[in-house]
Amino acid sequence: MNFTFKITCTDEKGLVYRISEVLLENGLNIIKNDEFVDSEKSLFFMRTEVAGIADPNKVIAQLKDQIGNCEIELSSNKPKDVVVFVTKEHHCLSDLLIRNQFRDLNFNILAVIGNYENLRELTEKFDIPFHYVSTQNITRGEHENLIKETLKNYEFDYLVLAKFMRILSSDFVANFKGKIINIHHSFLPAFIGANPYKQAFERGVKIIGATAHFVTNDLDEGPIIYQDIIKVTHSKTAKDLAKLGRDVEKNVLANALKLVFEDKVFIDGNKTIIFE
Repeated sequence: MNFTFKITCTDEKGLVYRISEVLLENGLNIIKNDEFVDSEKSLFFMRTEVAGIADPNKVIAQLKDQIGNCEIELSSNKPKDVVVFVTKEHHCLSDLLIRNQFRDLNFNILAVIGNYENLRELTEKFDIPFHYVSTQNITRGEHENLIKETLKNYEFDYLVLAKFMRILSSDFVANFKGKIINIHHSFLPAFIGANPYKQAFERGVKIIGATAHFVTNDLDEGPIIYQDIIKVTHSKTAKDLAKLGRDVEKNVLANALKLVFEDKVFIDGNKTIIFE
């Protein structure tokens, strides 16, 4: 059986040797190993794929005995279960549904939650449940409580905001820390908030892009997972930019999810360490 260990600890000499020794003692074979040291913080990051049969809890306990205070995450490399949030735009959801259908990413879409009915028919064509949670005549808190009730029906690893045009409250985000991924239609930190392509057009930008990031309490400022851009000229209208941006958005989101779902992303404060 294959496992992936993600280890974060204070950097010191001999860490790789001691970690490898524990894995060997438990009959685990290292398939792939990546390391990074943040010299400014004196932090050591290590991602190790192993194969073999062992008691994961025993291995983690031994690792902590060997290397002291540390954070260790263990994944069995199984597909990640996700719930997707949407509003009206279909391009990101369409791409994810097709990838889910053909297992192009290491994930399984359990359900789609929308604050409009627009994308129900599309979702249900793929035999995936669609839950309409209206925002009409209720507060944001009441709306989020309804979403939480819907989420109780599913055991998920991540929530993916595929053009979910709602700002989530700090209480909601706190319930799913490090588990909410958003696609933002801008090359952050530029043009945050609403109408980024209109903002970009008015500034006469020469590139447009998209950013996938983890959601935090700071609007559009969570740890960045993946970004990409395309070049544009003055001849493009705001509508043209939005159309071009949709392709960038869906590709950026897919690339970000690939990294996360393959356990290649470490969250370190407000930034990420990524082993590609």
